[in-house]
Amino acid sequence: MKFNSLIPELIVSDFNRSLNFYRDLIGFEVRYERPEERFAFLELGDIQLMLLADNDSQHSQHSKTGDLEYPRGQGINFSLRIDDLSRIAELLETAGISLRIPIRDQWHRQDDQLHGEKQLWVMDPDGYLLRFVQSLGTRPVGGD
Repeated sequence: MKFNSLIPELIVSDFNRSLNFYRDLIGFEVRYERPEERFAFLELGDIQLMLLADNDSQHSQHSKTGDLEYPRGQGINFSLRIDDLSRIAELLETAGISLRIPIRDQWHRQDDQLHGEKQLWVMDPDGYLLRFVQSLGTRPVGGD
């Protein structure tokens, strides 16, 4: 297994609820687990993340930098590039999970090019903000 250079580890309040959200709802695969720590390494395409239960063990204590109140991860969002945004939207809607920001097209300038993304924003069970994005390609600045 190849590890990405940056892999976020999310400390979660209810390990089973978070695992169900990421694995069963979104479609991440569990690559490995350490049940004694309530830890899972997850992968969806080339997206990798780790879940760790918030408990009083040494395993989660080293990552805490303060109180972990809802919503967690204030001031950060995780951009997850996927191939089929409509599938994620449908899964979330079917599960009754409201979107933080509904599906929208967003264009960002880089020098003389615009990079397009179809996006939807949702919060996971602990309030970590996820921005699912699907590429719309590029176009020149000032072009249609």
